[in-house]
This record gives sequence, C-alpha cells and structure tokens, in this order.
Amino acid sequence: MLRIAFRLGLLAAFTSPLTPAVAQGKQDFELVNRTGYQIDEVYVGPVNQSHWGEDVMGKDAIGDGESANITFNGGSNACKWDIRVVYNDGDESEFRSVNLCSISRVTLFWNRKAGETRFVVE
Repeated sequence: MLRIAFRLGLLAAFTSPLTPAVAQGKQDFELVNRTGYQIDEVYVGPVNQSHWGEDVMGKDAIGDGESANITFNGGSNACKWDIRVVYNDGDESEFRSVNLCSISRVTLFWNRKAGETRFVVE
C-alpha cells in the first residue's frame, strides 16, 4: 500500500508504509482501484477548479485491486473534491464532487467498454 501526502492538491511528500503515519486530516482517504486497469496518475482538486495541479502519485502507480492512502497536510477546510485518474494507456476518468469530509475510502470503478465511471464511498 502506498502513502501519498499532498497539500491543497499539490504534491508535498511521499512516505512508505514503514514510516509513521501523520495525523489524519478530515479529508484524508484511501483510494482503492477496482477499475481493471493500472492507474499511473492521480489528481485531486477542489470542485470547479480549472487547474488540476500536480500528479499526487509521482512515479508510483496503483495496480488494479491495490490502494493508496491520500493524506492532506492542512491548509484547506474544503469538503468537496474532484478526482482525476490517468490509466497506464493514457485514458482518463474523472470523479466529481466527492465529499472527502464524510468518508474514509473511495473505490473507483470504470467500465471502459460502456465509457462509464463511478465511485463508491465508505
């Protein structure tokens, strides 16, 4: 499992699973990949923001069935965020208006054949 830290949608630092966890923010969440494809890039930004910022994955990827912990390091009280993922073949999906203040896990699904994306939150 990967641990990824970012601040206001910008990459701040990477920590390994062996590094002590930082204090959990109200928007922190686990991103679970159930798309059937490897995710190479992940962007998280406040709703309606025109610029996505940096890829929070850096050089890492999330294989199908794997997950990554996304950790916010303060600075924002926003609850609604958009998530954009780019798959290893360059295709992409967007998941809009995810309320990160009320959930702890976002599971992504993608039906490439039908062109449908969806997410389930816990």
